[in-house]
Amino acid sequence: MSVIDSHLHVWATADEASSKFPYDSPDQTPPSQLQNVASPAALLEQMNEAGVDGALIVQPINHKFDHSYVTNAMKEYPTKFKGVLLHDPSLSPKLAVERLEELVLAGFVGVRFNPYLWPEGKLMSEDDGCGLAVYKRCAELKVPVGVMCFKGLGLHFDDISSLISKSPETVLIFDHLGFCALNAEGDEAFDQLLSLAKHPNVYVKVSALFRNTGDSDVFPYDKVKSRRFIPLLAAFGAERLMMGSDFPFVIETEGSYNGAVNTVKSWVDGSDRDSVMGGTAERLFGVWKS
Repeated sequence: MSVIDSHLHVWATADEASSKFPYDSPDQTPPSQLQNVASPAALLEQMNEAGVDGALIVQPINHKFDHSYVTNAMKEYPTKFKGVLLHDPSLSPKLAVERLEELVLAGFVGVRFNPYLWPEGKLMSEDDGCGLAVYKRCAELKVPVGVMCFKGLGLHFDDISSLISKSPETVLIFDHLGFCALNAEGDEAFDQLLSLAKHPNVYVKVSALFRNTGDSDVFPYDKVKSRRFIPLLAAFGAERLMMGSDFPFVIETEGSYNGAVNTVKSWVDGSDRDSVMGGTAERLFGVWKS
């Protein structure tokens, strides 16, 4: 079974940004300590060291809706990388669906919904909005949709529940354990996340463990394991969970990339390990060809 990293980012180095792949705006320039360490080549070094066979690149906010850098990475390393596009909520429903179809034809296999890109007061699930139009079309195209609840699942639970009810055939994936930190607010949100296990097309990425510690856990994340991973495994099953690193941000944490991958690997064994470490990702996004 291949080992697949289901969540990470790449972006242009300073030289690449100045010559061919500009950042979306000056305020989207990556952090200085990470700017030149998130190229596809740098990622492959980390993957090789950790025994990771393939990766799902999520379009970074630094390039916003210009997908040319990730497209180039997929073309340069077709056996290693697949891509997740970033939905543009400013588009009309018609144009948003057309853009989705264009990028799927270009090789993208998933969509990211970032609710903080929607205009204030607007929801992803609005009946006449572009979000719901894209979400429904994704069901027809068999393209999963990942949601980033960076400020906490509780803020978006009703909106996400509405998406699920309006298009239950669409596969919905929660990034980064749903951003349910180890604190009272996170515990409440985690109960909400577990309540969605009844929907067979809802999945969870066991990714960015360091973003879910609150103030009470450190590497190797034993509390995240006991209070988040084990209950998720019981509720969703390994076949709806997938490992992800959140490269390059993870390389600034204790354990770095290798530690993040092997920590999740150590939490499961047998067929459950095969699913979490790659099988689920390949079932949803297609096999990474060697």
